[in-house]
Amino acid sequence: MLKKRIIVCLDVKDGRTTKGVKFQNNLDIGDPVEMAEEYYRQGVDELVFYDIIASARGRGPILDLISRVASKVFIPFCVGGGIGTLDDIRSTILAGAEKVSLNSQAVKNPDLIREGARVFGNQCIVLGMDAARDSSFPSGYRVYINGGRIAMDLDAREWAIRAVELGAGEIVLNSMDADGTRDGYEINLTKMISEAVPVPVIASGGGGKPEHLVKVLSDGKADAALIASMVHSGEYTVGTIKKALDEAGVPVRL
Repeated sequence: MLKKRIIVCLDVKDGRTTKGVKFQNNLDIGDPVEMAEEYYRQGVDELVFYDIIASARGRGPILDLISRVASKVFIPFCVGGGIGTLDDIRSTILAGAEKVSLNSQAVKNPDLIREGARVFGNQCIVLGMDAARDSSFPSGYRVYINGGRIAMDLDAREWAIRAVELGAGEIVLNSMDADGTRDGYEINLTKMISEAVPVPVIASGGGGKPEHLVKVLSDGKADAALIASMVHSGEYTVGTIKKALDEAGVPVRL
């Protein structure tokens, strides 16, 4: 049986790790290089690093910070934020990332997914998707870009299917309604997207306690769960979360 992955997300703004609730009121919580090293020591399966203001400011990835993180961790490392060209993808991978997450730039230019997958392979191209409830769309969810600032006329399920057809090898699915609340993942959204596409779906937004991960990895059919607040707060470690998942019968790497 395939093991479920636990992935820690570091949202980065101006070179510092930050955390907010529903994309608002972000607070500085530490140095991303030190935090990445600590989560690696705790046994996290992968790290995701998002520059949350790069697209809004129209600039590319912070390569120096990426290479500093990559020099400290020896697990898959995905980087998102401001990656808008093949050269951005190339320089991010050369700086030490195994994967790039394309979100706003992929919505604006879907060919970036196709070209990125053609040049670097599907396994390097991750679709990052921010979705929020909207009953006017067929799936019940609308896609947003630029860190949740801009609503698009784009259905979440349709976009997920299209992105995978273009070559995305994985989807990080962030529920904006649940983001940072620590009240549990959006099971309905996660299950719908997981059933719609043949690639791994990573649930993001709302993880607050191990039971939430158990639910989204089983009922939500997610292949992995992204966590942030619950470990950033110091309330849990990666090890205590994995132990709880193992005890609940969820297959994880201990």
